[in-house]
Amino acid sequence: MKAAGLLARALSDPHGTAIEDWNALISAARAEQLIGSLACRMEGRAVPPRVAAIFDAARRDSARQRTQALWEAEMARRALAPLGVPVILLKGTAFHAAGLEASAGRSVGDLDILVPRESLDAVEAALLAAGWEHVKDTKGYDDGYYRRWMHELPPLIHRDRDRMIDVHHTILPPTARPSPDAGALIADSVALENGLRTLSPADMIVHAAAHLFADGDLAGGLRNLWDIDRLLREFDSDDFRRTLDARARRHQLAGPVARALRLAHRLYGTPAGAGRARLSDRLFEARLLARNGWGQERRKLIRFFFYVRSHWLRMPPLMLARHLWIKATR
Repeated sequence: MKAAGLLARALSDPHGTAIEDWNALISAARAEQLIGSLACRMEGRAVPPRVAAIFDAARRDSARQRTQALWEAEMARRALAPLGVPVILLKGTAFHAAGLEASAGRSVGDLDILVPRESLDAVEAALLAAGWEHVKDTKGYDDGYYRRWMHELPPLIHRDRDRMIDVHHTILPPTARPSPDAGALIADSVALENGLRTLSPADMIVHAAAHLFADGDLAGGLRNLWDIDRLLREFDSDDFRRTLDARARRHQLAGPVARALRLAHRLYGTPAGAGRARLSDRLFEARLLARNGWGQERRKLIRFFFYVRSHWLRMPPLMLARHLWIKATR
């Protein structure tokens, strides 16, 4: 079994999966940023001493990341509270803040938040006043591209804590073919005790599927698919499936969500009501599992195809050609 496939099996059945190559499993888990999740899933299983030490360290690091992520969220809350605008946590920080099963061992990098588009200027000004700084040249092409064509502000980094924040106003670029209903994402978000908010559980799954299949090149996609598995297992019911279907259609993302359910079922055994597999799912699966036993990416042609596809999904052909030309010649 290839390393990434072994990782998927070990996550879905941590105590029943036979593991002959621990090095390959751990290398793949680290490369996919799933080592903390794997360590939590493997807790209680008899493993070799060196593996146990690695898993112990991964669980400690996950706890540290959780503390750091929640502190960054609190710092953003304090900076933005005077504005009185809804601030919705996204991705891993949201899972940790809401105490969801998806947070177990979940790695967290940048802080991602969603705010109303009409509040972007005020939010950016408040963050700059609180110590965040622009990462990119504010007069350069990248800054202008973000502000005109992307679903988020140019990234900001805190000058003291060296932590990034990505401020979104929707979940896909405005140039993308699907057009999610950002107002509905905010209106149906769930309040936390501290005043911050998270997306509704169904919208969390829609967001993960959008990021995986309607925007990116599937790099690190096993983690996104694992998020979907965990969320579905925690909230699954007939009513929830109907809600998820309705939300996927509301956000024009029924196709990506359906593919996410099919692949989550295939790789993780997710009880997703996924429907019949499609031939194209094999190509997506091959991309998701493109890791060797050293954790290195393989299948260069498939990876290049999905890299091109990710740009094609984000912008029309003429705009894409101009964008790539500027990137290549500057």
